[in-house]
Amino acid sequence: MLRKIHLVLKCVIYTLFVFSSVTITKAQSNFTSKTIGIGVVVADLNRSLDFYVNGIGMVKTGSFTINEEFSKRSGLANGASAAVTILKLENSPEATDWKLMSFNTKASHPKPQFIQDDTGMQYITINVKALNPIIERLKQMKVPLLGSTPTSLNGKSHFVLVQDPDGTFIELIGPLD
Repeated sequence: MLRKIHLVLKCVIYTLFVFSSVTITKAQSNFTSKTIGIGVVVADLNRSLDFYVNGIGMVKTGSFTINEEFSKRSGLANGASAAVTILKLENSPEATDWKLMSFNTKASHPKPQFIQDDTGMQYITINVKALNPIIERLKQMKVPLLGSTPTSLNGKSHFVLVQDPDGTFIELIGPLD
């Protein structure tokens, strides 16, 4: 009896090995990084930095300037220079770059009231360990919470929606404490 069980287990293990080796393949990648650096043009760099660093809690990890020559040659801004500040959720190579770029000009379109008011990138989602500290900082900065938020998602996590100074929606998800 023990011998039959041993034989059956060997067959099961062999079958699992054969099927797993057939169905598991390594994905090929043409990319040198697992993250995407996201550039956001803002009207007022200092105001946006205050919102993201002091309100949301991001950290500044670098900055650079795009000069007129590179701006034109690269096709980025037709010769306009710009200051860029790099923010991350934490200062680590694995964290996504949230690059704020400013030309010191106002937006040419109205600030959206809802996500469907415009096309293109409209929102980001940030998962947090605790919402209450962020909510308190945002309230002190007079940043309104949108909708009826915080809203419970599953009893443990909650959802908070705010907008940055230029209208990008920020979804914050996590436990209240």
